[in-house]
Formats: sequence, structure tokens, C-alpha cells
Amino acid sequence: MQAVHRRTLLAWLAASFGGAASAQAAFPSRPLRIVVPNAAGGAADITARTVGQKIAGPLGQSVVIENKPSAGGVVAGEQVARAEPDGHTLLLVSSGTAVSAALFRSLPFDTLKDFAPVSLLATFDLAVVAKEGGRFRTLADLLAYARAHPGQLNIGTPQIGTTQNLAAELFKVTAGIDAQVVPFNGTPPIVTALRGGEIDVMVDILGGLMPQIGAKALRPLAVMGAQRAPQLPDVPTVRESGGLLAGFNVTSWNGLAVPAKTPAAVVERLAREVQAALAQPDVKKRLLELNLNAQGSTPAQLGEHLAADVRRWSDVIAKGKIARQ
Repeated sequence: MQAVHRRTLLAWLAASFGGAASAQAAFPSRPLRIVVPNAAGGAADITARTVGQKIAGPLGQSVVIENKPSAGGVVAGEQVARAEPDGHTLLLVSSGTAVSAALFRSLPFDTLKDFAPVSLLATFDLAVVAKEGGRFRTLADLLAYARAHPGQLNIGTPQIGTTQNLAAELFKVTAGIDAQVVPFNGTPPIVTALRGGEIDVMVDILGGLMPQIGAKALRPLAVMGAQRAPQLPDVPTVRESGGLLAGFNVTSWNGLAVPAKTPAAVVERLAREVQAALAQPDVKKRLLELNLNAQGSTPAQLGEHLAADVRRWSDVIAKGKIARQ
């Protein structure tokens, strides 16, 4: 009788583990969707579509992009946080995701607990830009002016709470200068104000400024990342100024995440396919055309990157006395 029970138990265990292995091996079992918290046609959307097309083949399923723009990426984030944790629904996360976690008093999800990071996708530079032919030819000129004229330097940025806006706040605090950060409703009005002499410099994403830089209307003084921008190899980084700015390093980025509790094996599979896609020359070329630098990562590296950004922007918001929303 015991032998019968033993055989029954073994058969049950084999069926259970075999079924689990089969279910895991079946991933993906239906089309994947990447929820993008931005409108169609922008850099985030094109990045998601470019990578999505590349991973569709190896995964054997189509990848659909869903655009869910909203303030702070709340709609997209909530949708993915509540999705089935099986790897079929992904969220495009970014430096903006970290800013929202720091800026909003309450979100319908926990940015660091409700998502499982998959991989970085790309990084893109921020730049300090002046009017061509204006007062500043170098970042040293800007810093010297700011120190000689406390409170008189005006730095234009997009809206309060954007990565660019907080990067400008971090720049002035780190440099130890007394300057005014002036928010505008988008990049075009900042460019108009800068070219018209209403502000002294601006901080914004480099890619959108390249046409103005190429036309010699704007002059890049420095990029804010750890390395010089591939598009502008002769333009120094902020940290090359040395002194208080020697450790300065701010870039924008985007990546992919899935709902928390997604099986680790599924996360790893997605990460491998994303990293393989980003290594392909045509993907690198397409992203570089958008002034994006293709850059994958492990899930752990993206998780650390996101958490570090949340801490940093929380600190900047507190020190800059920026009202949380």
C-alpha cells in the first residue's frame, strides 16, 4: 500500500514540476505590449518601437506599443503595476519616472516596489547652452559671471519638476552660485527667450537643440554627463571644470520594467533579448539619429540606477525648496 502511495506522490510531483517548467518554457504565449507614458512620435516612443520590433523575432511574438501620456506618467505606471506579472506587459521607465517618485506626494503605485527592472535602453545628454555670439563662450565664463554678479544669472529650463529643471537646480547648488532657474512651458519658448536676450543660458536635452546648434544660433558650453557627447566631441563636460563640479554627472535615460513578482527567469529572458537588440548596429544607428546612446544593463543595474535617481532628485527638491505635488 505504501508503495502505491509513493508512486502516486512521485507521479503528482512529476506532473506538477513538469507543468511548471512547461509553462515557464512557453513564455511568451501571446503578444507583448510596452506601455509608454509619452505621446507617439517622440524619442521615448521611437525607442520603444525600435527595440520592440527587434525583440519580437527572437521571442516569437509581436510587440505592441501603447501610448498613455499623462502628468508624471501616472496612467501608464498604474496600468502596468496592476497588470498580470507574467512578462507580457512592460513599462517604459525613465529619469522622469524617478523625478515623479520624488516630486509627487502620492502615486497609485510604489516606483521602487511595484516594478521589476529589466534593462536600460538608452541615455541622452543634457547641455548648458548660451546664445551664439553672446556673453559666454565657455562654462568658465558663465561661472565667473555668476560669482561676480550674485542672483543675476538666469537659467531657462522646461517646466518645474522636469529632469532638465532639476538638473539646473543641482548645477547651481553644486557650483555654489546664486542664480535664478526660470521655468518655461517647453523648449521652443526657452530658445526664443535665450536668443532674444531675456535669459542668459538654458539647460535642456541636447538632441532637441542640435538644429539650433548646427545653425550657429546657440552655443553649447558643456554637457552634463560623465563623458562628452558623441555628437559634440569638442564640447567639454561640466565635470571637466573641476573644483566643486568635478563629480557632476547628470544624464537622462530610459529603460524597461515589468510588474513586480514577474518570475525571475522571465525577467532575465527579456533582459537578454533587449541587450541583444541594443547591440545591433542598425539599432544603435537609429537611436543615435535621435541623439540617444543605446545602452543596455542588467536588471539589477537598472534597479540601482532608478533608486539612486529617486534619492538624488528627492534631495534636490528638498534643497531647492521646490513644492511637492
